[in-house]
Parts: sequence; C-alpha cells; structure tokens
Amino acid sequence: MTIEAHIRELDARHNQLDTKIEHESKRPGSDTLQIASLKREKLRLKEQIELLRRSH
Repeated sequence: MTIEAHIRELDARHNQLDTKIEHESKRPGSDTLQIASLKREKLRLKEQIELLRRSH
C-alpha cells in the first residue's frame, strides 16, 4: 500500500468517527464516555495522518 493510499484510508476512518461522534452527541441520553473514546481515537488518527504527510 502506498503512503497516499494509507493516508486516504486513515482519513476515511477519521471522517467515519466524526459522523459517529455527531450521531452519538445528538442521541438522547448519549454516552459521554463513548463520545470521549471516539474523540481520542479520532485524534490518534489525525496524528497518524499528519505524521505520514510530514514524512512523505
């Protein structure tokens, strides 16, 4: 897999997490721990993407 393809895959997962966070936040009785976990994962992906872009 090329670096560009890997970045695209990570970016797609990042966007999916963004959607999950938005849906969970709008849900009545939303789970704040689940939202926090999703946000941490989203940040981890963002950091990986930035690292790959800088090294490329």
